[in-house]
Amino acid sequence: MKRHYNITVQGKVQGVFYRASTKQMALLLGIKGFVQNEHNEDVYLEAEGEEEMLTKFIQWCHHGPDKAEVKYVSVSEEELKDLVDFEIRR
Repeated sequence: MKRHYNITVQGKVQGVFYRASTKQMALLLGIKGFVQNEHNEDVYLEAEGEEEMLTKFIQWCHHGPDKAEVKYVSVSEEELKDLVDFEIRR
C-alpha cells in the first residue's frame, strides 16, 4: 500500500552530503518525493512509496551518510500527492 510521509531530520545533517545520499537511497528503493535543507540546519523531506520500502527508507534516515550525526527524526503521515520522481531542492 502506498503512503506519504513528511520527515524532518535534525543533527549534523547539512554539509555532509545528506541530500545527495537521500536521493540515492530513494532511487534505490523506488521512493518518490524531495529533500531540502532548512534554514535552521535541519533537513526536510517528503517521501512517497510502498510501505515496506518507506520503512527501510525511514530507518536509513535515522543514520544517513557516514559523516552525518542524526540526533532526531520526526515522521508524520500525510495524504498521497502522486509524486513522480525524487529531487533535491535548494
